[in-house]
Amino acid sequence: MSTASTALLTDHYELTMLQAALGSGTAHRRSVFELFPRRLPEGRRYGVVAGVGRALDAIEAFRFDAEVLEVLTDVVDAPTREWLASYRFSGDVWGYPEGEVYLPHSPLLVVEASFAEAVLLETLLLSIYNHDSAIASAASRMTAAAGERPCIEMGSRRTHEEAAVAAARAAYVAGFATSSNLAARQRYGVPTAGTSAHSFTLLHDTEADAFRAQVSSLGRGTTLLVDTYDIREAVRLGVEVAGPELGAVRLDSGDLAVLAHEVRAELDALGATGTRIVVTSDLDEHAIAALAAAPVDGYGVGTQLVTGSGHPTCGFVYKLVAREGADGSLVPVAKKSVDKTSIGGRKWALRRRTPEGVAEAEVVGIGAPPEDDGDDRALLVPLVRDGEVVGRESLEKARKRHLLSRAELPVAAQQMSKGDPVIPTLFA
Repeated sequence: MSTASTALLTDHYELTMLQAALGSGTAHRRSVFELFPRRLPEGRRYGVVAGVGRALDAIEAFRFDAEVLEVLTDVVDAPTREWLASYRFSGDVWGYPEGEVYLPHSPLLVVEASFAEAVLLETLLLSIYNHDSAIASAASRMTAAAGERPCIEMGSRRTHEEAAVAAARAAYVAGFATSSNLAARQRYGVPTAGTSAHSFTLLHDTEADAFRAQVSSLGRGTTLLVDTYDIREAVRLGVEVAGPELGAVRLDSGDLAVLAHEVRAELDALGATGTRIVVTSDLDEHAIAALAAAPVDGYGVGTQLVTGSGHPTCGFVYKLVAREGADGSLVPVAKKSVDKTSIGGRKWALRRRTPEGVAEAEVVGIGAPPEDDGDDRALLVPLVRDGEVVGRESLEKARKRHLLSRAELPVAAQQMSKGDPVIPTLFA
């Protein structure tokens, strides 16, 4: 976990709001903020929560040390900077745990603290949740389409270097088997994999020389890239060099379905019946689904994954839904506008399920938890209590949760075509 301050990963107006609220005497009113989606990205049937662990780390590192305060000299006044110098989030945070499925209006994060403490986290939390959940939502559709065949995350070169690390983590939560990103391995323990690129083949005088060098270094179980020149000849050379123990071949161009059938036939004829076929080349969930009948053993996914497969953000918002009234009780508040309404009041949520365990509705209670009819599952868990993180967990636990959460959705969730949310959201 990084110890660098996250306090400047925010917007200017968060601090000017704080200054004005300190001046008016309202900054310390108890407040409840909610992070939620008004809708799913167009055509999506469900979304996936990711970035929870990163957000908890970021809250812990949200500190205004001398270096940070120096940057704020011309942003806020001296009394505000003095208040910021001792900032420590001391409130409570409830949220959907990492890997959980979400629907429209799911209260993914409920932050209860003073207005001053809670409002400063808005931009940082939205930045993490909007990015990571977009990647996980795309990744979930890809792994669902892939079935038992593994997906490999390899999109680092297609996005910002830090976004690449977060994307690898989010993809792993949603079922990807490995990543190419070594920083994700270092920071989060995401398994990594990789062998060679076309440049390695082009470096050598012949393709056979390149294959010999790779097999000598990495062993017969390595994956050889076979589409630099002639695919059929490369497959023959690969088996000649590595023997029938060759681990895999990778196809990165052309009509992947047709080529996979041709390569499978050639490998089998050469006795390499156990050699796997891995395909790459701008894959998304639709391309993966289209390859379901092809003899493909794994998918490498890059650009489409790290850009959310057409939806690089989830559209989450962070809104004040309740604040302390004159008598000390919480008063529901809400924004009222034509297309950006919010619903006031502190929220609770559960997944309503049939007796067979199939999800049938997202039920959101306002002011109190909705009633459990006996088959339901509560969704909000404590993440921070009195300023102390209590909800940190392993990525392996988040991965398992995602598989279980996705599996309880109706079968329509597996469809790749555009559609409405797979279950409705009901307010209780």
